[in-house]
Amino acid sequence: MDWLRVHRGDAPLIVAFPHGGTGLAGLDAQFVSPWLAQRDADWWIAALYAFARDLGATTVATGISRSVIDCNRDPSGVSLYPGQATTELVPTTTFDGDPLYAGVPPDEAAVAARRRAYFDPYHAALTAEIARLRAMHPRVVLYDAHSIRSRIPRLFDGELPQFAIGTNSGASCAVELEAAIAEECAASGLGHVVNGRFKGGWTTRHYGDPQQGVHAVQMELALRGYVDEPVSIDPTNWPAPLDPAPVIAPTLRRVLDAALAFAISGESA
Repeated sequence: MDWLRVHRGDAPLIVAFPHGGTGLAGLDAQFVSPWLAQRDADWWIAALYAFARDLGATTVATGISRSVIDCNRDPSGVSLYPGQATTELVPTTTFDGDPLYAGVPPDEAAVAARRRAYFDPYHAALTAEIARLRAMHPRVVLYDAHSIRSRIPRLFDGELPQFAIGTNSGASCAVELEAAIAEECAASGLGHVVNGRFKGGWTTRHYGDPQQGVHAVQMELALRGYVDEPVSIDPTNWPAPLDPAPVIAPTLRRVLDAALAFAISGESA
């Protein structure tokens, strides 16, 4: 499974990347275009957080595009944001509402096949790494790393804050962890929100269990923090390259330092 990339560390921190992939699993011809099917990726997200390995963190990433299957959606098909625009387990539209498929979208059998091939192995890997680290540490932080364009009118009004922290309205982690991460984001002066439009996807909601020592947080970054984000995107200018010195990089380092410090503090409690 070369699309599934697991790097094991021994620190009580897991950084997950469910949307950084662009692989189309041989389904290119089904989509309106490969570019459209890759457009909403969390571009360069694993490279942005490459320093996490130096902290001893475990990383789990999929190379499959979210247009093939979204590894951060409820596999039952239940919407994470009832009444609000969103995309499905197997999306049929882009974030902007453009149809992804040139013909008939995948039927139930195709959705189930994609779930077995990609969603299930990705989450089996996450489950295994959480269990491995919980056997070593009383607390583990699962940090679900995401990014998105700064302006997507179909999904949210205006410009998204630079840092959008999601903890399922405080249910997926200890209040101390949420506060520590929010404090670092606030100190950046770049704008942040806690449990705003993005409260955390299925990963955060499914795995976050503070009573059992698993503290899950989703971080949604506005892409302008690490790429030169065009006002209007097209195949000639998107994806934009990763900035060699992203303005948000020091804050991200402090955020993961804070997450790791919280996890380690549980060992002396």
